[in-house]
Amino acid sequence: MIQVGIVGGTGYTGVELLRLLAGHPDVSLQVITSRGEAGNPVDRIFPNLLGHVDMVFSEPSTEALSQCDVVFFATPNGTAMHHTPALLEAGCRVIDLAADFRLQDPTVWEKWYGMPHACPDILTEAVYGLPEVNRDAVRKARVVANPGCYPTAVQLGFLPLMEQGLIFFSGLVADAKSGVSGAGRKAALGTSLCEASENFNAYAVTGHRHLPEIRQGLAAISGQSVDLTFVPHLTPMIRGIHATLYARLATPESPLSDEDLHQIFQTRYQNEPFVDVLPLGSHPATNSVRGANYCRIACYRPQSEDTLVVLSVIDNLVKGAGGQAIQNMNIMFGLEEKTGLDLPGLLP
Repeated sequence: MIQVGIVGGTGYTGVELLRLLAGHPDVSLQVITSRGEAGNPVDRIFPNLLGHVDMVFSEPSTEALSQCDVVFFATPNGTAMHHTPALLEAGCRVIDLAADFRLQDPTVWEKWYGMPHACPDILTEAVYGLPEVNRDAVRKARVVANPGCYPTAVQLGFLPLMEQGLIFFSGLVADAKSGVSGAGRKAALGTSLCEASENFNAYAVTGHRHLPEIRQGLAAISGQSVDLTFVPHLTPMIRGIHATLYARLATPESPLSDEDLHQIFQTRYQNEPFVDVLPLGSHPATNSVRGANYCRIACYRPQSEDTLVVLSVIDNLVKGAGGQAIQNMNIMFGLEEKTGLDLPGLLP
């Protein structure tokens, strides 16, 4: 059994980790920390886990966490980087669901997150945990940077087109919508029911923290820098991300059809357990992946013109957070990748 610790077990990503790990046949939960809820039973705070997680929240302790095989950090940005060196020294492996190890350049990290990086030396060995790209590196990693939710949906959508050299790497557009759980569990006016319900708005148009992560990931795929405009929106739903992606065809005179595009995506993802390329003519919907670790994709060339449109949907708390983190854990410990994650979405 894999001995697992979770730091920050009371946010939405933390409780999603708990929900999924509670049913994982190869996991033994050892430590679940929360400074604010230390001493309280987990199932008192989260009644949905009654009968599934019989544990008490504890104060974070390096000594206790060091007894684990892997530690998940479901904490605010800037937390994991202060604790990871000691855990690595104790022989633990770390999966960070925040952004502490996603950006390779500490200067870029400081620009976007407003603080110096506490262990820039570890950035050089941390593996970006998008399994569809970095599976072999994840397998050997001591530190995995779990991708952000928007970056997961956007990169998986652009990936086959970039690998095939079908699109220009400039002028890319990612128009993405997220449910309010993406803002976290903390109280905030903008995500309260009266503000978010019956409403729809863009935010962070001048620059979202996920932008450098997406650009870095796409540059690694394409082998060159990319020019991307990324605009996130908040939608009045709890879970889900829908990314509508636009790219210009590098050879507009090409006879490339919707059928050809579909086959390109099918071929690229045919062996990926958590990416579904939908049948021709489909429009993926967020409710089809709610509660599940899947990314569902469709691609179009409208009116046979030079703009390609990709539709990509995920659950921001599962494939965009806790589920993908467990997928990475399965890879790291040599398990079947779908272990504990082979769950259908929730309807309605």
